[in-house]
Amino acid sequence: MDHRSLGRTGVKVSPLCLGTMMFGPWGNQDVDDSIRIIHAALDAGITFVDTADVYSAGASEEITGKALAGRRDDVVLATKFFMPMGDDLNHRGGSRRWIIQEVENSLRRLGTDYIDLYQVHRPSPDTDIEETLGALSDLVHQGKIRYIGSSSFSGSQIVEAQWASRDRNLERFVTEQPPYSILVRGIEEDVLPTTRRHGMGTLTYSPLSGGWLSGKWRKDAAAAPTSSARPSARFDMSAPANQRKLDIVEELALLAEANDMTLIEMSIAFAITHPGVTSAIVGPRTMEQLESYLPAAEITLSTEVLDRIDELVAPGVTVNPDDNSYGAHELLPGNRRR
Repeated sequence: MDHRSLGRTGVKVSPLCLGTMMFGPWGNQDVDDSIRIIHAALDAGITFVDTADVYSAGASEEITGKALAGRRDDVVLATKFFMPMGDDLNHRGGSRRWIIQEVENSLRRLGTDYIDLYQVHRPSPDTDIEETLGALSDLVHQGKIRYIGSSSFSGSQIVEAQWASRDRNLERFVTEQPPYSILVRGIEEDVLPTTRRHGMGTLTYSPLSGGWLSGKWRKDAAAAPTSSARPSARFDMSAPANQRKLDIVEELALLAEANDMTLIEMSIAFAITHPGVTSAIVGPRTMEQLESYLPAAEITLSTEVLDRIDELVAPGVTVNPDDNSYGAHELLPGNRRR
């Protein structure tokens, strides 16, 4: 695989990033099989691995750590913090108290002395960004993490964090991790231009839109897509927006077939084709799924294919707004009603 620069860090990563959310109770509960899948991904040329503390309540990090034993220096290892890790209200969020505590837990579970990229999983409306950046800066200075990143930040939140880093002489986010797929193109309008202006790397997640672009879920499918790890609104088949997605998927499947690709290959290739995207996170649960993802790294989509995709889903458009990962706090009734 051709490698790309992770923003302006000088670090090189593969265009496909192995996501590990499906390793553990949330997905593949066979630890040995999960490790085999991780090893197969590394053997295929993937050098970027992304996980999070919340995935299967830490089990994903533990499996990832076991798989990387003896191969740690061969990969750029990323993990995330922020989501609740139990009932304690202080075991979550972007506070200094929690960050300093939770990084030690992730280091232990991952079996490593350092994390290459430590990311805040969501923006916090209750915590000053300076506090989060300050704690992360201290961890960089201590050598426990190398770089810091954000996930699901809006364009304005990205800019606010960059300015805070500049004004307070703090480490800055060098990456952003947003959702991006043919069906979820909202970041093209604001987030991607913003990350490019600030020289950030962008590692996008869910290039198959939670399974909608896997080729498995079609209008004549016996059941609707389901995922216990994602919001149910994304799979409510009575919603007009989801019905629209089914219509689009039919057209996309025909487009892929006409161009000698699978829908999976075309969809992942689409994500990594955008010049603002550094790497697309793929999260296999099985070896078969991993093998179906890998060819996308070598595919170059033609102008004709890209134009047809634009006809089906206009640039900057997310077909179902429920698929976006940002705005949840800002759009609460209490924050928008007079």
